[in-house]
Amino acid sequence: MRDFHFPGRSPVLATSGMCATSHPLAAQVAVETLKAGGNAMDAAIAGAVLLGICEPQMTGIGGDCFVLWSDASGKINALNGSGRAPVALDAADLRAKGQSVVPIQSPHAVTIPGAIDAFCTLSERVGALGLDRVLAPAIHYAEHGVPVSDRVAFDWVRDAEVLQGAARDYYLVNGKVPSAGQVFAAPGQAEVLRRIAADGRDGFYTGEVADDMLAALSALGGKHTAEDFATTACTDTDPISSTYKRTELFEHPPNGHGATANLMLNMLTHFDLASMDPFGSQRAHIEAEVAKLAYDARNRFVADMEYTTRLDHMLDPNTAAKLAALIDPTRAIQSATELSEQVHKDTIYITVVDKDRMAVSLIYSIFNGFGSGIASEKYGILLQNRGAGFTLEEGHPNELKGGKRPMHTIIPGMLARDGKPIMPFGVMGGAYQPMGHARFVTNLVDYGMDPQAAIDAPRTFTDQGDLKIERGYSEAVRAELSDLGHNVVIRETAIGGAQAIEMHDNGVLEGASDARKDGCALGY
Repeated sequence: MRDFHFPGRSPVLATSGMCATSHPLAAQVAVETLKAGGNAMDAAIAGAVLLGICEPQMTGIGGDCFVLWSDASGKINALNGSGRAPVALDAADLRAKGQSVVPIQSPHAVTIPGAIDAFCTLSERVGALGLDRVLAPAIHYAEHGVPVSDRVAFDWVRDAEVLQGAARDYYLVNGKVPSAGQVFAAPGQAEVLRRIAADGRDGFYTGEVADDMLAALSALGGKHTAEDFATTACTDTDPISSTYKRTELFEHPPNGHGATANLMLNMLTHFDLASMDPFGSQRAHIEAEVAKLAYDARNRFVADMEYTTRLDHMLDPNTAAKLAALIDPTRAIQSATELSEQVHKDTIYITVVDKDRMAVSLIYSIFNGFGSGIASEKYGILLQNRGAGFTLEEGHPNELKGGKRPMHTIIPGMLARDGKPIMPFGVMGGAYQPMGHARFVTNLVDYGMDPQAAIDAPRTFTDQGDLKIERGYSEAVRAELSDLGHNVVIRETAIGGAQAIEMHDNGVLEGASDARKDGCALGY
């Protein structure tokens, strides 16, 4: 139990259903959807789509999603809703123009949005209410507007410079970044959502809406075609997992980088974290070193699943043991891994558990803040820049190729014990996410924290040669980490955000939501 002398959040407790996410309106809509007879999948989709209006710099219908969910039998299922590069695009084209990376605000970084196909598929296959009812709240708020919340306003100012062309008309208010409390509306997106509600995926991937996106991309030199949009399809996958002291962590297989979190936990089994101060330099050092080596493996091996050949190697406990043996408890590795994609913080995560204990873990993003910065002219659909996750290195598994999915940073998580799902959770923060998953699990398992305390705990992230650290660490700890050889940098912004719902054996649901965001957990 937390010390009530200090500011903080208590866990939210309920029995019939719960949602935890990064904006209160989305949490409220999800709970209302449950009360209206929807199941956890209906509620998660309703809340997620609304988050594209509440947090437009983070996510939207021009982006991708990944979903894990457990059904009545306790089986954990996975659906990959990430899009592909246009068939006509190839890394050789960009290399020939002198490019060494995919330009992040160019049409070449725009992969076909995959989230809408995934939402339509899941609504039909798993949901109970129907797409028209599920999308109704987002349509209402897109039409009438949402007051901009504090964290969203903070991020909007930092990210708005990437907006170009029509995007400036749609994502600025009277030419200026909206301030906290100002109302933001997206009537063009409301119309798109009405078409999806009426016609399903075809309302987005064919006809006027698809033509609008194509026109914006073609005008800037993109190689996207109508067929690229029309043939977009989500993919069922088999989750991957690792076990850390009886707690199983389920992740998506590649092209997501969840395997990095599994590898990190396998490496951490070789260290006695429980004997270390949870907020001390020793634990932070070990985690940083584990992350450097695990992310290096990620950068070598993770790609579109059809091109990933070393997944078994990444998940092999022997691999973890050999990597863990390379770590010096008294000195930082100086050849720190440089991550293969731009570090960013722009993602939303939502988790919902219903009365029948279906648990949904859903993550949905446009990658960088405001994605590519490119929006369609007629409807204002902001397009992701997930193609920046490709490498242009010839022969690399993650090399940009037409029709291929890029390495993806967004990863929903699910914890289980003795084969039974116990907690859907997610940690936002782009490249930080695998390290965030590993830290969340060890906070729970090694230090006995409840989900809210595990989320509240201060964070570090080893990133491109620096050890980024939150102000929650003491000056003494920062000095000790510097003495170990880390280049310690205090992050200007907090690292990521997180949400979780624990399903207790007595029927109580315990929700936790990160104060680093504007959201909350709500139950009934």
